[in-house]
Amino acid sequence: MRRSQVVRWLQVLLPLAALAILSTLFLLGRSPDPGSAIPYAEGVGKIAREPGMTAPEYSGVTPQGATVSLRAAHAAPRGDSGTARAVTLDWQAPDGLTIQLAAEQAAVDAGRITLSDGVRMTTSTGYTLTGPQFIADPGRDRLSAPAPVSVTAPFGTVEAGGMELRRGDKGAGVLDLNGGVRLVYRP
Repeated sequence: MRRSQVVRWLQVLLPLAALAILSTLFLLGRSPDPGSAIPYAEGVGKIAREPGMTAPEYSGVTPQGATVSLRAAHAAPRGDSGTARAVTLDWQAPDGLTIQLAAEQAAVDAGRITLSDGVRMTTSTGYTLTGPQFIADPGRDRLSAPAPVSVTAPFGTVEAGGMELRRGDKGAGVLDLNGGVRLVYRP
């Protein structure tokens, strides 16, 4: 046999051998295992039953000119209201005061945002407030806490039965701590 005849035979036999090997692999392969489903398919039924949004953002401006931004990991609408999880609220006043609130839960109803479950509020002036519930009312340009709050300030710590942050007569922010205020001063 000449070399050219061997090459012609190999051109026919090698692809046929490869096809036979691949066919054998597919025929002898394992049967599908329903337990090894796509991991993204888990929880699809729950997602389909419960309407909601992932990573929603809301921004607006208060009547006095403060900008308000609300972000959450997940939100679910309920008519004119709604709930959200893992919430961050940023409040930027026209005078430069910046406030950030972080909470595990939030509910929006009639334009008011109620943050709950371990709320932490930090201000650009060095105050940190923590409490079980804070209410942001952008329509009235106010932040309040109807329940006890703990305040860490540049001058010490304060415990109060509640608080309200509002705009004063001259437009500056006024933090009103009320309901049995206890101050521990650290010079």
